Amino acid sequence: MTNITVLGAGFGALTAIRALRRHNVDAEITVVAPRDTFQYLPSLIWVPARLRKGPELLVPLKGFFAEHGVTFRQATVEGIADGGRVVATSAGEVRNDALVIATGGRFIKKLPGIEHAIIPCEGLPQAEAIRDRLDALDGGTIAVGFGANPNEPSAVRGGPMFEFLFGIDALLRRQKRRDRFRLVFFNPAAQPGARLGPKAVAGLLREMARRGIDTHLGHKPVRFEADKVVTEGGEIPADMILFMPGLTGPAWLDNSPLPRSPGGMVQADSQCRVPGFEKVYVVGDCGSYPGPDWMPKQAHQADLQAEAAAANLAAELAGREPAQRFKAELVCIVDTLDTGILVYRSERRNLVLPGLRLMHWAKRAFERAYLRRMR
Repeated sequence: MTNITVLGAGFGALTAIRALRRHNVDAEITVVAPRDTFQYLPSLIWVPARLRKGPELLVPLKGFFAEHGVTFRQATVEGIADGGRVVATSAGEVRNDALVIATGGRFIKKLPGIEHAIIPCEGLPQAEAIRDRLDALDGGTIAVGFGANPNEPSAVRGGPMFEFLFGIDALLRRQKRRDRFRLVFFNPAAQPGARLGPKAVAGLLREMARRGIDTHLGHKPVRFEADKVVTEGGEIPADMILFMPGLTGPAWLDNSPLPRSPGGMVQADSQCRVPGFEKVYVVGDCGSYPGPDWMPKQAHQADLQAEAAAANLAAELAGREPAQRFKAELVCIVDTLDTGILVYRSERRNLVLPGLRLMHWAKRAFERAYLRRMR
């Protein structure tokens, strides 16, 4: 029987599995990942305010794998050989007839002193560290920012940092101690979040001004120290630093023949195929795809890519020509604990709806629906 190997157990990987079965692909599917647990990263923003606790965002995948006829192999990927037909892992080689790569990206941690910053989207422990540090602080300065990959315009994840920023502001106000804190948003760009569209950038900056959040924009970070952020345009004293670096490809790519983009991602075409490799697809953050420069690195885009990859792989296995192209679409609700700013962008439209309570509850409803599917 045909064996499909899926690398990873995140949004793109699980959506690809569901889509393959929906296309009636009768093949063995093997998942290679470090853990058989799905972590719902978008809701980490609510952990500092205790709107969510760890167990609520961690979903054991044993039931999902059983439902979809998946064999799980607990291991980390170490390389790829033989045109994609062999995956080297920490638990030995895994052979396949088709490969879907969905291992996610890797944060670029080259800034000196990066250990002094908390990188929120690394996972639940980091979100809990923010919660605990906030509890311990009586006052001071909190600096929040994000960086980019200069060789890969799309390899940036700024949305969650706006959410942590606004969420911390809202939380401190609820606790009636906002007056003891200074919040500073820093970014090397003069117009941060430009990929969301010009209306969104203006709206986010207005929201910061309305909330009394200071900005330090247009200056590249140089290094972090235990009590400050040092940029080319000056220093920001800080009692806590939250920073999201830009993304690049996974480290195991150094042990593979796969083509890479200038930013270090797996090169893909508009059908999520890896050029020059038969039945090898890539979805999500680890790939570099043709499309507009604002195309996001987010779960929704990973899902769209996974749907296209699964449809094309199903076609190949059935002897048909792959024809499905993924849609470039940005859908983001910038949550502020009780309201949400909706940002939508496609190649035809760019829509921004200012803070609405309905959007906060819509984000929570989507979380419940998504997790229910995984459970």
